[in-house]
Amino acid sequence: MTDKTANTTPIPGPPGLPLVGNAFDINLELPLRTFQDFAEQYGEIYRLNLPAGSTVIVSSQALVHELCDDKRFRKPVASSLAEIRNGVHDGLFTAREDEPNWGIAHRILMPAFGPASIQGMFTEMHEIASQLTLKWARHGSDAPIMVTDDFTRLTLDTLALCTMNFRFNSYYHDDLHPFINAMGDFLTESGSRSMRPALTSVFYQQANRKYWADIEILRQTAQGVLDTRRKQRTGRKDLLSAMLDGVDPKTGQKLSDSSIIDNLITFLIAGHETTSGLLSFAFYLLIKHQDAYRKAQAEVDEVVGKGVITEEHIKKLPYIAAILRETLRICPTIPIIARAANQDEVIGGKYFIAKDQRLALLLAESHMDPSVYGETARDFKPERMLDKNFERLTKEFPDCWKPFGTGMRACIGRPFAWQEAVLVMAMLLQNFDFSLDDPSYELLYKQTLTTKPKNFYMRASLRDGLTPTELEHRLAGNVTSDSKSKLALRQTSPSAAKQGDRADAKPMSIFYGSNTGTCESLAQRLATNAASHGFAATVVEPMDSATESLPTDRPVVIITASFEGQPPDNAASFCAWLKRLEADELQNVSYSLFGCGHHDWTQTFHQVPKLVDATMKAHGASRICDVGLTDVAQGNMFTDFEQWEDDVFWPAIESRYGTTGTVGGGDESLLSASLDVVFSSPRSSTLRQDVKEATVVDEAVLTAAGASPKKHVEIQLPDGVAYKVGDYLAVLPVNSKESINRVMRQFQLSWDSHITIGSDRWTALPTGTPVPVYDVLGSYVELSQPATKRGILRLADAAQDECTKHRLLKLAGDSYSEEVSLKRASILDLLDRFPSVSLPFGTFLSLLPPIRPRQYSISSSPLNNPSRATLTYSLLESPSLANPANKYTGVATSYLSSLAAGDKILVSVRPTHTAFRLPDGADMDKTPIICVGAGSGLAPFRGFIQERAALLAEGRQLGPALLFFGCRGPQMDDLYRDEFDKWQELGAVDVRRAFSRVESGETSGCKHVQDRLWDDREEVKKLWERGARVYVCGSRHVGEGVKKAMGRIVLGDGATETEVAQWYDGVRNDRYATDVFD
Repeated sequence: MTDKTANTTPIPGPPGLPLVGNAFDINLELPLRTFQDFAEQYGEIYRLNLPAGSTVIVSSQALVHELCDDKRFRKPVASSLAEIRNGVHDGLFTAREDEPNWGIAHRILMPAFGPASIQGMFTEMHEIASQLTLKWARHGSDAPIMVTDDFTRLTLDTLALCTMNFRFNSYYHDDLHPFINAMGDFLTESGSRSMRPALTSVFYQQANRKYWADIEILRQTAQGVLDTRRKQRTGRKDLLSAMLDGVDPKTGQKLSDSSIIDNLITFLIAGHETTSGLLSFAFYLLIKHQDAYRKAQAEVDEVVGKGVITEEHIKKLPYIAAILRETLRICPTIPIIARAANQDEVIGGKYFIAKDQRLALLLAESHMDPSVYGETARDFKPERMLDKNFERLTKEFPDCWKPFGTGMRACIGRPFAWQEAVLVMAMLLQNFDFSLDDPSYELLYKQTLTTKPKNFYMRASLRDGLTPTELEHRLAGNVTSDSKSKLALRQTSPSAAKQGDRADAKPMSIFYGSNTGTCESLAQRLATNAASHGFAATVVEPMDSATESLPTDRPVVIITASFEGQPPDNAASFCAWLKRLEADELQNVSYSLFGCGHHDWTQTFHQVPKLVDATMKAHGASRICDVGLTDVAQGNMFTDFEQWEDDVFWPAIESRYGTTGTVGGGDESLLSASLDVVFSSPRSSTLRQDVKEATVVDEAVLTAAGASPKKHVEIQLPDGVAYKVGDYLAVLPVNSKESINRVMRQFQLSWDSHITIGSDRWTALPTGTPVPVYDVLGSYVELSQPATKRGILRLADAAQDECTKHRLLKLAGDSYSEEVSLKRASILDLLDRFPSVSLPFGTFLSLLPPIRPRQYSISSSPLNNPSRATLTYSLLESPSLANPANKYTGVATSYLSSLAAGDKILVSVRPTHTAFRLPDGADMDKTPIICVGAGSGLAPFRGFIQERAALLAEGRQLGPALLFFGCRGPQMDDLYRDEFDKWQELGAVDVRRAFSRVESGETSGCKHVQDRLWDDREEVKKLWERGARVYVCGSRHVGEGVKKAMGRIVLGDGATETEVAQWYDGVRNDRYATDVFD
């Protein structure tokens, strides 16, 4: 006994039997249920006595957090894990921490799961996900899907292909691969063996024979994967090549064949079993929670649309990420984590834990701790796991979410699993609607080492009227010879090659701390770019190589990551040295620093980069520029690094050291470095991938002469494209002829000039093929976009006289907001204004952002004609603020205005916000609606009322509808007056108008919609009290006015702005939906 036992509280637990303890209390089919039942009975901590010894189980966030302290507790390899060692020995998952093979394998294999490596696996992940998607499509909506089996096929095939270049081809066989069945039985029996007294093994001889036979299947399969790679060496870099060729940087050792087999099985088990369970649980929870289902599908529709899912989409799906986090909270696929005490401890301030005591973290309960998640802890609410709240929760309640393990033994394949899960969720929700095969099914669990739903079947129906063949084309991106030239091809720029190594280049040293290879990749990228800035990266080495020897005669760049607050392996010595410094030992060192981190580790986010920066400054080093930081969870680490490099690092370097490169020198070889253009005469044309070709059917002017012009256009949608009332139509515009001609004149180009573009970086321009200049200027770049500060600086670099350079530098500085941003001065405007700027055409193109689609509310209902959609828009045209001699025109509205019947137009349908939908189902006949719009803000409400008229014609009962519409006057711009009068007679709507330029008894003297709303406040309030939904569409000024009026109507005339704001926050995107624009 130790002193720590004094004043402690005994740990409760169920009584047991002699020899076997609580072994017979355990539900061998679902041990998890037993542990949860005991947690409910005994509270946050209890003790079980099993044949292998006693185990203390904890189930509260506070105790779990305490036991996650790696300084006090460790991961033991006991119980079921000890049995699993029979099959995989000292593989990564089952090795003891004192076994050398764990450290060797960990250090060799970590880079294979770094962010850069994971991104490189996306294409192969997409291929396997497409196989699953096409299987479900071809089986049809009447075929029950065994969810866990198909997701197991998916994750096994994905892992094997992406990390080992081996194909199980599971979707081309009816039966599961023998590995999968052997693995499941092996894991189940390993768990059972750990629960049985050793003396009873004689009664399980048949089970023992099956157990060892299953192990043989696992090892034979892994040996086959290894043999295939050795026979077919291709130079591919992946997990298996790391196992075969990797050398431990610490010991210099390589993995033995036996260790490779152990780790192949480990990854094949752990890497697919948990992700298949996650996806299975997620789809069950979504189907059972339709609100979350609709939000998830709406997010995918909005972000991805109907095109191919790309790597860039993955980080733009926050609600999908929240669903996965919430799924892992409620249904953790690894529901229990084992720990052991390093020495005698007291936890929770009162429970004595003896040294080496085995402990179990019951995540299935700690994830539902009411002290963290409140009264709804057991409810499925993805919103609580959106990024900001997730960060708050994990910071305020550390270790409240631990599905990927803890500390150094946490899952190294987490980024792989996350990218795969988000991709699969997005692809399936994009293309299918799902339902339970048995509507009465309630979740059952199957437990091996992990948990999955048991007997879970669902059905999948293709969306958008797709056929399986059409889906196959969608998944492939419909890549034709035309569209291929639209891909962003990376080519080596001849001008970049010309930079070469210079004898007068200044030296620079770059040091990186990297376990996964990402920071090393960034360091190499910086070294490559250094030449074009007059520097030579003479040293590109790990940070440890700079220990006690940081250079003082050159700029030093440090690029490092942080791993749960610890430095990377190749930066540990360097960081330890920094901590030992006592005075100004770094006084003559000049440095810059860029740091990588992952926001899920909120308590240690960017801890190492910040530590290095603070310590170096404290000991005399001089920082050259602001620290750059990136969050790898967002997937933008390379973009963030390039932005820091361009906007912060190089300007500071050039300011302090000057440059022997050509930056700012006006040399065309540098100014054209981003894009090289070669003029030629062949013709070609290409189309965008995210939009399809539609046809203009009709167009009309809706306003009288002299009124601000508003127009109507009717469009025949592409085959297979459908929409719902309230949706948007995205239009990919073409720049106006006037703008294009200005560029042609500026660069003295003939109308039939062609260019071939080559780029040494990603570009949205067509590369590698001759394209008409007119097409590039019209269809690919934004000519009217306000110039950025970086763009103006490039113009200053190209200025031929100091006066012009000075004026441009001023525009890029203090005058930017007033003279450029507010006046919307484009690069073209500035070239007109400063004719002495000699800018190469390639540089001009590189400064322009890619042209983007513009969204317009569809002003029709598919019940009127499902294959046609109409748009209602205001034509934007006014004198340019940047140059009154020129006109400023809206890119898309001027394009739409130029179209006539028969013209082709590129469009795509995009869903509106969920709240901006008409009531449906049972709510349709009882929920009133109040619509408020001004000018072209009438567009979605024309669709709404057209839909209501069609429903009334079908005999449907509808709740009342008020439409408040503001315009200048009845003979000027009272849009669609005849249609609305007819719909009002039918009872589809009651229109209340406001005329800003004309006095009329019809408007009760009201000039603006908010005035008319207030004038009819009694009626409006009655409808609100009946549960009315409010929809507002118009300018931001209209939106604010209507919000204030509605707040006063609902709360009373004396309501303060604060009270109105609080009311609005409580009803927006629920009963109050807005679609406002500037």
